[in-house]
Amino acid sequence: MKSLKRYVLNKTGHFGPYGGRYIPELLIPIMEELEAAFYKAVKEKSFKSELANLYRNYSGRPTPLYYCENLTKRLGGARIYLKNEGLNHTGAHKINHCLGQALLARRLGKKRVIAETGAGQHGLATATVCAKLGLACTVYMGAKDYVRQRPNVFWMERLGAKVIPVKTGGQILRDAINEALRDLITNPADTHYLLGTVCGPHPYPVMNAYFQSIVGREVRKQLKTPPDYLVACVGGGSNAIGLFHDFLDDKNVKMIGVEAGGKGIKENDKKCEHAARFETGKPGVVEGFKSYFLQNKDGQIKETHSISAGLDYSGVGPQLAYLKDIGRIKTSYSKDTEVLKAYELLAKTEGIFAALESCHAVAEVIKLAPKLPKSKVIVFNCSGRGDKDLFIVAEKFNFKIS
Repeated sequence: MKSLKRYVLNKTGHFGPYGGRYIPELLIPIMEELEAAFYKAVKEKSFKSELANLYRNYSGRPTPLYYCENLTKRLGGARIYLKNEGLNHTGAHKINHCLGQALLARRLGKKRVIAETGAGQHGLATATVCAKLGLACTVYMGAKDYVRQRPNVFWMERLGAKVIPVKTGGQILRDAINEALRDLITNPADTHYLLGTVCGPHPYPVMNAYFQSIVGREVRKQLKTPPDYLVACVGGGSNAIGLFHDFLDDKNVKMIGVEAGGKGIKENDKKCEHAARFETGKPGVVEGFKSYFLQNKDGQIKETHSISAGLDYSGVGPQLAYLKDIGRIKTSYSKDTEVLKAYELLAKTEGIFAALESCHAVAEVIKLAPKLPKSKVIVFNCSGRGDKDLFIVAEKFNFKIS
């Protein structure tokens, strides 16, 4: 059997029928240049050493693998461990690929970096590494997310980034991605597009999976023996593939990707009250790659909904689409109401405020753990901390912030 670890990082950028590079001709030289720079850099000791130094001394890796003793006792059943990516500098796993891509941008002589962001964690991480490396930074953010993630907008602007609210379409993550691609077409020479997940045209899915794979490698070292289950939320999929990657060839390790169930997965032909692509989506080509997308009968992308801005996206990474199709990973979804209950339970049992995105994984763990014997081990990725969700959560819990 072929190694899935190697296959999801292959140089063709195709994973079964998914992935690829479906972009305007003007962008092809840019992607080819980036692809060549990436594959060259990851073979060089100097690049890997500089990145490892930044991980260790700037972002604060390795992040802890924490035994949730109180939550385990509360739920009964399997032992629960939390990989605390929220303790990274900037508060999420996003800085893992931001540091890697920013180093590549500097190698390529780029002076300006652009990015898209939903929850704001990727935008914040991008703005942070640009400040560190002396690069100009512009972040596109759906106007809806610009309002509901105000803390991160504030921090990005303090770091010197220009944050542009996108008022077209559904005013969410996919619209920010479209605007960033338009910017790149307009400014191809001096600009690097620091795409924030394992989506987009090749080499982005492979490149970001590579940079995020440090999460799973650390888990393997920290836990000593492989876990029985890995659980992660899935928006584009960077934190999930980061946790899963090192264990893809471990046949006994089960993996669950948890999507945004929103208000429920019933839908009409125009919009969804969720972002569960694997439940009701179908394959299509959007924003430069082929994967599962939420589409209407005419193939147009539907509006989505999630309490978490980072999962409010109509597509999913092509590697995860392939892994789902071959049965290597299972998928589930958590509704907004379940997510809020999970947020509160984790806080009250372990004193940890997780991002609403991560709380989709917590909600799945709450369902799963009591069904398993105490000998089993679950590791879930707490992909970010909950500071950024203050205003959303306060409103949901009827707390007025003056």
